[in-house]
Order: sequence, then C-alpha cells, then structure tokens
Amino acid sequence: MSDGLFDKTIAANYDKANKAMSESAVLAPTVDTLLELSDGGKILEFAIGTGRVALPLQQRGADVCGIELSQSMVDQMRAKPGGNQIPVTLGDMSSTRVDGEFSLVYLVHNTISNLITQDEQVNCFCNAADHLVPGGYFVVEDQIPRLRALPQDGNSLLFDTSSDHLGFDEYDTTRQLLVSHHYWFNMDQVETFKSTHRYTWPAELDLMARIAGMSLYERWSDWNRNSFTGESKSHISIWQKPLSS
Repeated sequence: MSDGLFDKTIAANYDKANKAMSESAVLAPTVDTLLELSDGGKILEFAIGTGRVALPLQQRGADVCGIELSQSMVDQMRAKPGGNQIPVTLGDMSSTRVDGEFSLVYLVHNTISNLITQDEQVNCFCNAADHLVPGGYFVVEDQIPRLRALPQDGNSLLFDTSSDHLGFDEYDTTRQLLVSHHYWFNMDQVETFKSTHRYTWPAELDLMARIAGMSLYERWSDWNRNSFTGESKSHISIWQKPLSS
C-alpha cells in the first residue's frame, strides 16, 4: 500500500513541523474531551498518524486503536514509548473496517479535508457510524475556510511566516479545493511540500452526518469548548448515532 503524501521523508519531520499541536495547552483539553465522550468505552482514531493524540489517551487508560493510510507515519508512532501497544489497521479511513464496536470515533487536525471528493467525505461519515455503538459519538476537528480573507483579485493566503517556515494556502473556489504550500528553510537548503484538500463548511458536514444516520450533538470553536460563532476560525463538531434505529 502506498503511503500517499505522507512518505518516509514527511513522516520523519511530521512531529517537528506540527510541534505546536503537541503542546499541553492544546493536547490536554483534546484528550480530556475525548475521554469524557468515550465514557470508558473503546475508541477508534481515523488517521492515527504518529500517535499525537492516541498515545496520551492510552497513557490515561483508554482502549484505543486506529486506522492509518501511511505505514511511514505508523512507524514513527511505533518508535515512541507505548507505540507498539496500539493496534493500527492500514487503510483508507473512508472505507476500511476494523473489528469491534466503539463508543467514540474521532478525526482531528483538519484531516477530513485530506479526502478530496465529497463522496469520500460522505463515506468517511458512514464508516464512522458503522463502527459506533448506538449512542456513540463521531468527533471532527476542522478549520473554517478563510474565503472572506481572500484578496479581491487573488486566491492565496499566508498562514505562517516564521523564521524557518513559509506556508500559504491557494484556493480553487470553483472546485472547493485548496492547496497548502510549505517551504522549510534549513541553513542553505529549502524543503518543500504541498498537499491538496477539500474544504467544507460545518453545515455541509452536518448533512453528511445526516446521510450517515447521525445528528449534531455539540459544536465548539476549540477544545476549550469556547462557543462557536460567525468569527470562529475552527470547529470541534460532535455527532451522535441514535440510541435506537
């Protein structure tokens, strides 16, 4: 199976490039919320990656497993303490099934956008619902498209201009896609990476959840549970599978 975009080179630098996401101010409320929603039941992470969230959940006593497309990303998790103890099934999160039923399925850090067609995203919601016990929850963390910030005659927006990294998103509003461009500066070398994403609004995701037989339970701006407003830059959305059919 191909690693897709997240090959050995990208996987080896993934944690460093996303180190802000592993700071306790971000990770602690994430883990607290997921543990509360799971209520002691089994947890499944779609796109488990290098174990940024799954490993702290495991350390807190959760029964967690994952689905991941990239073997290289899983290898990074396996090299960490406890990484060999988390079961991972290689495959596409929109279609891959694992054994068992789960109280919670979650998908964080804008990863729903890695599925670049609407059909794939709908299938992802259906796959989550198929894994859930009645009353279980599906959680998605995603950014709000920054279309209002686009210049009148342009299609690109900067999202980072740090000393060693330049990042900008290039929007294609005719196809509801964006391409994220990254440039890392290391001494006299420049490393580049780009990835295509399908951006969505929360209302579209709510409709996908309805197609999968779930309904909106809660939505916040962030893991600290601040209210979701018209000015929110991201959202944490929780959908629930019915207690009975």
